[in-house]
Amino acid sequence: MDIVLIHPPLSRPCEPPPGLAGLAGALKAHGRQCLVIDANLEGLLGLLDKGVKGQDTFTRRAVAHLEKNLADLRSGDAFRDTGRYAGAVTETSRILETVARPYDTLLSLNNFQHRKRSPVRSADLISSAEEPGENVFFPSFEKRLDAILEEHAPRIVGFSLNFLSQALTTFAMVGHVRSRAPGVKIVLGGGLVTSWMRRPGWTSPFSGLVDEMVAGPGEEPLLRLAGIESTGGDHDPDYDPFRDHAYLSPGLVLPFSSSSGCYWSRCSFCPERAEGNRYSCIPAQTVPARVDSLSARYAPSLIHVTDNAMAPSLLAAIVEKGMPAPWYGFARFTSHLTDPDFCRALRRSGCVMLQLGMESGDQGVLDSLDKGIRLEDASRALKNLKDAGIGTYVYLLFGTPAEDEDGARKTQAFTTEHAGCIDFLNLSIFNLPRGCDEARGLETYDFFEGDLSLYQGFVHPKGWDRSRVRRFLDRDFRRSSAIASIVRNDPPFFTSNHAPFFLMKGSFFTGIS
Repeated sequence: MDIVLIHPPLSRPCEPPPGLAGLAGALKAHGRQCLVIDANLEGLLGLLDKGVKGQDTFTRRAVAHLEKNLADLRSGDAFRDTGRYAGAVTETSRILETVARPYDTLLSLNNFQHRKRSPVRSADLISSAEEPGENVFFPSFEKRLDAILEEHAPRIVGFSLNFLSQALTTFAMVGHVRSRAPGVKIVLGGGLVTSWMRRPGWTSPFSGLVDEMVAGPGEEPLLRLAGIESTGGDHDPDYDPFRDHAYLSPGLVLPFSSSSGCYWSRCSFCPERAEGNRYSCIPAQTVPARVDSLSARYAPSLIHVTDNAMAPSLLAAIVEKGMPAPWYGFARFTSHLTDPDFCRALRRSGCVMLQLGMESGDQGVLDSLDKGIRLEDASRALKNLKDAGIGTYVYLLFGTPAEDEDGARKTQAFTTEHAGCIDFLNLSIFNLPRGCDEARGLETYDFFEGDLSLYQGFVHPKGWDRSRVRRFLDRDFRRSSAIASIVRNDPPFFTSNHAPFFLMKGSFFTGIS
């Protein structure tokens, strides 16, 4: 195994990392093997097994319940009601919080935050590499990496860095590998690395520590680094390395991506556009058969379509041919969803939930952002999906340059009116992507202190700044009785990744009754 691919902590430990599965699949299709490590799951389970003693009553109770809580999450018993689920994940996360405290780290099932080091400062990442023993995951990855380096003597070690919550630990692992095996080629790729490299004027601050950084899909660059001539074409992901991993979900969740980038790619302030990420996809008509083949091999309880937005042609192909297991993914409010028959057919295909970027209930704001959404279409779509039995996870975005308080209240009114058709809500405050074209007309300032920050602050042209938006959300929007009940539905820590399991009771997943 001269190639080792690693998914570092921290991300939600609920499904296999699709990026590494894709890379492993490309290598396998060209006759090469690699060693794939989900260091995220291994590290979290290692911390949970570490045990804590002499703590407060809540933590002692969490330790006493740990084995049952993990078993309930994996069997589906924790999903019988929201209270039972919340108790299981909150107690589990409390153990992580307690174990991480001596490392000056705030740690949970979905977040990693060091009190002194920032993932958006390159100097702090380099410092993390120079002092890996200060990382809370060091006791886990030290022995694992040392054993791999000794047994396999790999030529290439690649890290998949997608989220800020992974950055400090990724560099701690990079520093450890560099110190133990100076001749190994260290490669960084993944979504966060892509965003860094596509910032205006990018120059890597990590020379001497990292040998190569990869922007965008990594299959072709990895084949090149491995000395393999690509045969072209698409390759199915390889989830064999994750078969026996005990993720915190009922059964295996199978991620599948049919595209990179976004087929719409017109929204103002879109990070995909700012980064110049081009849209590419595999033929929609081939997707159901490919997913069927993977499902026959891995028997998933749930399929997670990870496209940024599922194209209408893909939805139509799935309606025509069906999916072999329950599935969910991101979609746009298109004319397809205004057709009740189409929504019912989508439900018959196995669709249990759609994630929908509504963003605003103000038509003027939507038009300004070039979302391509008509409120009357969104209204019909939500009602059709509800009638068809498909859950909805709706995303709202407040504080965009086109919005003011009146626009936010229109969003509140729309949400209240359609509360019976919305199962889950995600509420976000707008961040201005650094380098986007639309930022040129705004007065901007540094929002985060760090040379790797992806966002800027800006002076809101209508005075609807972040503090006012936050007060509105906390004191008004969330306190609306109809909206508050939806907000409470959101699964703590795992949010949309676990939301489908609450919609599958009795219908699809026999583990939940």
